[in-house]
Amino acid sequence: MTAGIDPEAGPSGTGCKECDNAGGWWVHLRRCAQCGHIGCCDSSPAQHATAHYEATGHPVVQSFEPGEDWFWDYSRSVGVPGPRLADPQSRPDEQTVPGPVDRVPDDWRDHVH
Repeated sequence: MTAGIDPEAGPSGTGCKECDNAGGWWVHLRRCAQCGHIGCCDSSPAQHATAHYEATGHPVVQSFEPGEDWFWDYSRSVGVPGPRLADPQSRPDEQTVPGPVDRVPDDWRDHVH
């Protein structure tokens, strides 16, 4: 296993785990490459992917957006190569951005970073 990456760890769900629990919403999703935690990106109001890194020290995330396969290392603030992770590779195609559609406020643009 590459440091900070476990290719066998499946994603924790199809949306940001903390936003789902709190009834919140997100802009884009990031997947922890070590444990599979799905968190919202830094443009999202709650920035749960970065919070997960800060709480756990798990340094590498991969985009969890359809058609994207890039990795980011928070500890070095650089893009890094990575292996194919366990399926699914992204959120469902039909899930809206931002999402989920039923929780996104009309003034969502005023809340992004």
